[in-house]
Amino acid sequence: MTTIPLPSPAVAGTGPTNDLDATYRKITWRLIPFLFVLWVLAWIDRVNIGFVKLTMLDDLKWSDSIYGLGAGIFFLGYFFFEVPSNLLLQRIGARKTITRICMGWGIVCVLMMFVKTPAMFYFLRFLMGVFEAGFYPGVILYLTYWYPSERRAKAFGMFMSASGVAGVIGGPLAGTLMTSLHGVNGWAGWQWVFLVEGVPSIIAAVVTWYYLTDRPQQAKWLSPAQRQLIEADLARDRASLGHREESLLASLKDGRLWLLILVFFCVIAANSSLTFFGPSVVKEVGFTDPATVGWIMALSYLFGAIGMVINGLHSDHSKEARLHCAFAAALGAVGLLCTSLFISVSPVLALVAQTVAIIGTMSAIPVFWQLPGRFLAGAAAAGGVALINSIANLAGFGAPAMLGFIKTQTGGLAPGLLIVAAVEVCAAILILLFVPRFVNKAAGK
Repeated sequence: MTTIPLPSPAVAGTGPTNDLDATYRKITWRLIPFLFVLWVLAWIDRVNIGFVKLTMLDDLKWSDSIYGLGAGIFFLGYFFFEVPSNLLLQRIGARKTITRICMGWGIVCVLMMFVKTPAMFYFLRFLMGVFEAGFYPGVILYLTYWYPSERRAKAFGMFMSASGVAGVIGGPLAGTLMTSLHGVNGWAGWQWVFLVEGVPSIIAAVVTWYYLTDRPQQAKWLSPAQRQLIEADLARDRASLGHREESLLASLKDGRLWLLILVFFCVIAANSSLTFFGPSVVKEVGFTDPATVGWIMALSYLFGAIGMVINGLHSDHSKEARLHCAFAAALGAVGLLCTSLFISVSPVLALVAQTVAIIGTMSAIPVFWQLPGRFLAGAAAAGGVALINSIANLAGFGAPAMLGFIKTQTGGLAPGLLIVAAVEVCAAILILLFVPRFVNKAAGK
C-alpha cells in the first residue's frame, strides 16, 4: 500500500505552514469562484419560476396549486437521479459529470419558455431536476478531494452562498426582463426570462469541460511541491478522523445517516418554501410590480449570502458545526413564524421576518455538510451525501405543493408558513438531542 509522508514536527514550522496556506488560497481562487458562478446559474434556472409566476399564472390561467406542484416536482427528478450521478462522479470525475449537468439544465430552462399546459410544465420541471441532480452533492463531494475537514465549512459556505447571490441577481434580472422585454418578438416577459437565463448555462457547460480539474494530483496549475503538500495534508486529515465507513450498502444500515436525512429534510422544507414562495409573500403584503418584488428579494438574499459565509467562517474557526447548524435552523424557524404572524398585519415586519428566515435557513446549510464526513468516506461518502440530499429534497417537492394547495384553499400563505416553521424547528431539536452522540463518538471523544 502506498503511503504519503506527513510533515514531521521538525519541518512543520512557519515556512511549511505558510506554504500550505498559500496553496489552499491558490486552490480556492481557482475552484471556488468558478463553482460559485455555476451554482448561481443553476439556482437562477431552478427558481426563476418563483418570479415568472407573478405573470405566467395569469397568462396561462393556472392556479397556485398547479404552480406549487410544478415547482416541487423538480425535486422528484433529484430524488431518483442524485445518488447515481454522485456515484458516477466518483467514477468518471467532476469535469465530465458537471459538464453534462450544466448542458442539460440549460437546455431545459430554454424549453420552459414554450410551456402551454400543466402536463408540459410538470414534465420539464421534472426533467430539470433529473439533469441538475448531482450538481450540488457532487460539488460537496468534489471539495472534499481538495480540502481537509477543518477548512471545508469555509469552502462550503463560500460556494453555497451563491444561492444567496443568485437571489440578489435573479430577482431584479427576472423583474427587469419581464417588464422590459414583454411583447418583444411576440413573446411574454416570462418567456424571455427562461431564454435569457438558460443560454448562459449552456455556455458554462463548454467552459467547464476545459477548465475543471478532477483531483489535486492532476492539477498542472499547482507546482509538484504544492501537490505534495496538499496530498500530505489530506492524508493527515484522513488519519485524524480514524475509521470511517466506506461501503455504501453498509452505511445504509447506519442510523446516523437516516438521522441526518431527517434533519436536512426539515431544513430543505423551509428553504424551498422561501425560495418558491418568497416573491409571493412580497406580493401578498402589497408589492405587485415584478421589478420591485425582485429588488426586495435581492436584499433579503444578500443578507442570506452574508450569513452563510459568516456562519461557515465561524464554524471553521471554532471547529464546531453542530451548534452552528442548530441555532441557524432555529433562527430560520423563528423568522418563518413571525412572517406568518405579521403578513396580514405589517408589510415591513413581515418582510423583515422573512429576511431573518432566509438568513437562518441558508446559514444552516453549509455547516450541516460538515456532519456526514465525520463517519463516511469513499463510496459511502459519495453515495451518502447524495442520498441525504436526494431524500431530504423530497421536502422541496412536498413543501411548495402544500403551500400552493393551502394558498388556493384559504387565499393566504400564513397557515402554510406556520406549518413550515414547525417543521424547521424540528431540525434544531433533532441536532441538539441526537447529533452529539455520534459526532463525539466519531471524533474519538
